[in-house]
Amino acid sequence: MIAGSRMRVPLVCVVAASLLAGATPPARAALFGNDPVPQWALDASKTKTPDYVGDAATVILYDEYVETIDAQGRATERERQAIRILKPQGRGSSCSVSYDVDEKINYFRAWTIGADGKQYQARDVDFADLGGSNLPILQFTEKTRLLHPPAADVGAVVICETEEVLAPYMHEQYWRIQGSDPFVYEAMELNLPPGMKYADTWHQYSPVKPVEASPGHVRWELRDVKALDVRDVKSRPNRVALLGRVSVHWGSAGVEGIDNQWRALGKGYSELEEHRADPTPEITAMAQQLTAGAPDFYTKLKRITEYIQKNIRYFVVERGIGGWQSHFAGDIFRNRYGDCKDKTTLLISMLGVAGIKATYLAVDDRRGVVDPSAPSFYGDHMITAIEVPAEVKDPRLLGVTEAKDGRRYLIFDPTNERTPVGNLPDYEQGSFGLLAAGDASQALAIPVLPPEANGAERKGTFTLAADGALSGAVNSSSTGPAGADVRGMLKYTDTKEQRESLEKAVGRDLPGVSLVSYEFNEPPDLEKPLLLDFKVTAPLYAKKAGPLLLVRPRVMGDVSQQLDDKPRTVPIALEATGRWHDSFDITLPSGFVVDELPDPVSMDTDFASYHSKTTAQGNVLHYEREYVVRMVEIPAARYGDFKKLEGAILEDQRGSAVLKRQP
Repeated sequence: MIAGSRMRVPLVCVVAASLLAGATPPARAALFGNDPVPQWALDASKTKTPDYVGDAATVILYDEYVETIDAQGRATERERQAIRILKPQGRGSSCSVSYDVDEKINYFRAWTIGADGKQYQARDVDFADLGGSNLPILQFTEKTRLLHPPAADVGAVVICETEEVLAPYMHEQYWRIQGSDPFVYEAMELNLPPGMKYADTWHQYSPVKPVEASPGHVRWELRDVKALDVRDVKSRPNRVALLGRVSVHWGSAGVEGIDNQWRALGKGYSELEEHRADPTPEITAMAQQLTAGAPDFYTKLKRITEYIQKNIRYFVVERGIGGWQSHFAGDIFRNRYGDCKDKTTLLISMLGVAGIKATYLAVDDRRGVVDPSAPSFYGDHMITAIEVPAEVKDPRLLGVTEAKDGRRYLIFDPTNERTPVGNLPDYEQGSFGLLAAGDASQALAIPVLPPEANGAERKGTFTLAADGALSGAVNSSSTGPAGADVRGMLKYTDTKEQRESLEKAVGRDLPGVSLVSYEFNEPPDLEKPLLLDFKVTAPLYAKKAGPLLLVRPRVMGDVSQQLDDKPRTVPIALEATGRWHDSFDITLPSGFVVDELPDPVSMDTDFASYHSKTTAQGNVLHYEREYVVRMVEIPAARYGDFKKLEGAILEDQRGSAVLKRQP
């Protein structure tokens, strides 16, 4: 989503050697090159493909990282990889290494050992340097050197070896120890200078104790790590949140204890951003102008946050450390653009002028990726934590959370231009972030907002013809993140795309629908609902069954989630809390009366509820329902309860009323 923070991720495939082992030449040289395949690679290529690979297209036979840290904390990283191609789908396997202006690739060598035993060395034409992004809003200097290995066919083993001098400010490495492909063997080795400490944290994987070869020289080894295949798992958290990984810190962050590690990471970021938010005279003047006459805390917040949302364009310009460190507030204000870190920096600066304290909150837009039990910089986004004075008790400030020291923070995302202060994007709710607040730095929980903060009201009035055709008008209003999503769509689409999007959405419930007219009403005040009015016609909506007509009272709006019957091992993602209410009236064709109505549905759980009822009065069929979600995620053990709820929703949504002709 946001390119505000540069994240280093491990290579796609690696080969490893034993502790401190060197390479010895094999008996024969490789084709297309002069460097023989190293001995560690030959040994790795002899590894038998294990039975547990299942239907994987590739298997990683060997995967090793060696981090050598100098006295200043700068790392030189050697990576070795070996991957066997098992299926034609694995032919696209490649190795890559990312680098920036303050990093250096010492070497990148690669070979392929074919299924017939022939050896090939990659040539210059097999490598390509790619820029970071083709998006017009992103400009940064990070590049990726990508290898397309020769003779990469089924049965071949692709081998890569790189060495890179990392950026001097990189004092942490993330080791992704699980993926879509199984690992037979993987290891990480850390070589520290005398007296330097380290700390390791594990996410979604039981910690492994390292072997200490000598003081400051440790190695972690893992064997037979099975792939995490969640491709067909419905209603699940983001895959990255489920994958096992380990983070290793050295230097000032190499301390014992989870709280101490979070504090060290936050203090490091606080130092990195020191004086970046210092206000210039121009910033001071604008903040004072915006807050002049503001009667309360909330009004000050709203005026300043809306200024950032409406006037500071999201645009990324990063070079080296710019992936971690924001620009100065004065430059951001003058240029009128910035990334997520920049927007937070300017917001902190302007709020400070107004007497409101705020600080950085490093997060990830994928719920569950930031793990409070695994301190790390791992994440992809920066938002703002605004300190709320103890005396402020404003009900409009919904996104408030409490830190360990009792301070209350309002969580706000200035990059999201459509969500008002006090509310929160649904993808950030229920997550954690690194609060960078000096000695008060910590892992901070981001709250889950009540259902009233999000949702939609929809009212439809329709007329059914004797031939089954349906026509009518719908009025809807969306609030909170639901409204923000529609506002975002309106900003980035033209009228043709908007019409197509609406037709597609309505067409999922009304096949063959024709959109007669539509109108969006987007009030400038983000707190007010986003309105949508449209008219439709749908031929053959009601189904004929002899002299009867079968009509579905729930004209539109599918709130069900996909299910499967497999044993559940991962949590169930409900995505967003909220309240969705539908009210539909269908005027029956002349000469028809209601013969049978669907049963009402009533289902209540602690995480969600669903209530619906169909009634008939005179010649009007009335359908009413309310769907409320109170949690964003529930444990796998609750899958049975979730299936019962979804079963009730599906039964209701498919239910039909039976109409018959009057005698």
